[in-house]
Amino acid sequence: MTQSHTGRSGFPPAYLDRVGSSFTDFLAQAAPDLLPSRRPVPGVQAGDLTPHGTTIVAVTYGGGVLMGGDRRATMGNLISSRDIEKVYPADSWSVIGIAGAAGIAIEMVRLYQVELEHYEKIEGLTLSLDGKANRLAQMIRGNLGAALQGLAVVPLFAGFDLDAAEGATPGRIFSYDVTGGNYEERGYAAVGSGSLFAKNSLKKTWRSGLDAGAATRTVVEALYDAADDDSATGGPDPVRRLYPIVYRVDAEGAVRLTDAEVAEVADAIIEERAAADRENVDRGA
Repeated sequence: MTQSHTGRSGFPPAYLDRVGSSFTDFLAQAAPDLLPSRRPVPGVQAGDLTPHGTTIVAVTYGGGVLMGGDRRATMGNLISSRDIEKVYPADSWSVIGIAGAAGIAIEMVRLYQVELEHYEKIEGLTLSLDGKANRLAQMIRGNLGAALQGLAVVPLFAGFDLDAAEGATPGRIFSYDVTGGNYEERGYAAVGSGSLFAKNSLKKTWRSGLDAGAATRTVVEALYDAADDDSATGGPDPVRRLYPIVYRVDAEGAVRLTDAEVAEVADAIIEERAAADRENVDRGA
C-alpha cells in the first residue's frame, strides 16, 4: 500500500475521516466492490439458477409482533434446501424475513444488521423503527438491476416501536416491492410464493389484540395453509423435526421461539386437521 493511499497509522483515509452513521455509505468509499449493488448484473434471466426462499408471515398482537417463515428453498422444480433459515433478528427490537434469491437475500440481511449496529455505535442511540424501515428500502433499491434479471429480494420487516404513542399498537410491520417501495401493513402481512394462501388464512384467524399464544398459532397455521397449496412452501415436518422459525418481538426485545414451542403448536394443528378430516370421511361413508 503506497503512502498516498494511507493515512495515520497506515489506515486508508476513509477509515480516519469523519465517519457517517451509514455503514453502507462508508463501505461505498472504503471498499465499493463489496457492495452487492455494485456487482455486474447478469445479462440473462437467472432466476432458476439460484435457490429461492418463499413464504414469510408477520402478525401484530397485544404485546408486539410475531414473524415466521417456512424452511424450504427451491431452485426451479427442485427442493434445494429443507432447513434454510429465512427469519433473522435485525437488532434487539426488530426482525427481518426474506423471500426471493436466497444468497443475495442473506447477504443483504447481514449488511443490514451491520448497518443498524454501526448507526447505534456512531450516534449513541437506536434508530427509530421508521428509520430502520427506510434504510432497508434503500438497500432493496440498490438491488433493482439484479431483480429485473430474476434475482429479486422481497423482505418483510417488523419491530417493536419504542416511540409508539400511548394506546397505539407497539408492533408494526413493513412490506416492500422490488423497487424499494416501503408500505406499512395493518395487522398482518405475508410475502413469497405462498403469501396468497397465507393471507387467506390470516384473514380468518387474526384478530386485533390477540395474546402471544394465539398469535403464534395464527402464524404457524398460516404457514401450514400456505404449504398445503404452494409447492415452494414447506409445511411442518414432524419426521425430520423441522418446524417454522418464529420470532417474537415485544417490550423484552426480539426472541426466537424454541423448536419445542413451535412443534407443540404445529403438532396440535396437524392433529386437529387430521381429526376433522377423519370425521368428514366417516360422515361420507
